[in-house]
Amino acid sequence: MQTFTLNDGNRIPAIGFGTYQIPADGSTYKAVKEALNLGYRHIDTAVAYFNEKEVGKAVNDSGIKRDEIFVTSKLWLQDYAYADAVKAIDKSLEKLNLDYIDLYLIHQPYGKVDEAWRAMEEAQKAGKIKSIGVSNMTVKIWDKFKDCFSVIPAVNQVEYHPMMQQKELSSLMSKHEVLLEAWAPLYQGNKLLLDNPVIKELAAKYNKTVAQIVLRFENQMGVIILPKSTHTDRIKENLEIFDFSLAEDEMKMIQTLNQEKGIHNPDNPGVGEWLLANFDVHRDD
Repeated sequence: MQTFTLNDGNRIPAIGFGTYQIPADGSTYKAVKEALNLGYRHIDTAVAYFNEKEVGKAVNDSGIKRDEIFVTSKLWLQDYAYADAVKAIDKSLEKLNLDYIDLYLIHQPYGKVDEAWRAMEEAQKAGKIKSIGVSNMTVKIWDKFKDCFSVIPAVNQVEYHPMMQQKELSSLMSKHEVLLEAWAPLYQGNKLLLDNPVIKELAAKYNKTVAQIVLRFENQMGVIILPKSTHTDRIKENLEIFDFSLAEDEMKMIQTLNQEKGIHNPDNPGVGEWLLANFDVHRDD
């Protein structure tokens, strides 16, 4: 499995298995177990996905050594006050039934980010978390919170795909050696991407699927990718992107597709308030 080196020296698998919107009715357990069986060694979950418990059970039941599996979870903004964040980190460890979490992220960059980050830095020092990072931080939001980072985030997980290549953000993150992670690397199946003639032509040339071309492009751009599927064939297919390489001119062709328009704009007014009103991670407490 190809890996990237984070700015803290830890290594992260270049491709992970995303679990967003997979229900915690046994479906998450089944999908994660299947992904691990097929060769994935990086699993991405979050408190707000409500499936940490099933992710942890699949990891523990996999028979794979713990240090060979990279697990990511994320702190929800409901728990950003310092004392709440400390409790929430321990709760994630409890639900996952793991001694440590490989990567823990600020899920949404609103509210008391500074307090949450302090709790995460302390948890990292205590060995509860190996690496810490952020998610959905735009250039504007990064500039707002950058002074609260005693430890520079290892990653920034954002929307990233050929139609949304985050050029300005990529440039800023590279200055701090912060790697980008792609949520929605396949644009959630949007036909503007999957029916694009440039990508379809490359798929035919390499005898690959359109999805594989897109994922390979993102990988060669140095972005960590987190495709999600509950279908065995697609879970397997998304991993099979390391047996070919796109040429430099082909990479440039895909780069021209960039529109810097995507599914979600974290800079829109009221996003944090809407998220707090619509996601209660303590609903079952």
